[in-house]
Amino acid sequence: MIELRASTIDGDEMDRGVFTTKTIKRDELIHEAPVIPYPNSEHPHIEKTMLADYAFEYGENHSAFLLGYGMMFNHSYTPNAYYRINFERHTFDFYAVRDIEKDEEIFINYNGDIDIDDPLWFDKEEE
Repeated sequence: MIELRASTIDGDEMDRGVFTTKTIKRDELIHEAPVIPYPNSEHPHIEKTMLADYAFEYGENHSAFLLGYGMMFNHSYTPNAYYRINFERHTFDFYAVRDIEKDEEIFINYNGDIDIDDPLWFDKEEE
């Protein structure tokens, strides 16, 4: 249903993204990404590495790394997918906002909700 390919956003061959291998219907589950949580008190150590750009908030007191394709979805303020945190199963579950055509790159809003357009850390660095 999904696979990694060179992303369409920058044209750099090292930039990868998640793409569909078939049409995905609106509200269809795209991917369940297992979570590796860590306490927020450990995040200053992560900040010293490139992994800091891939960490997700996981509740009030934790951050998390996502396995599978979870950390490979690229950002858009007009995403075609969203995620829900499933604390019971310790997964981030990714769903289609609308029908996503075969071979289309899948984007999420890194702000969490699809309609929040607050600047992200990498936007702030460019200012």
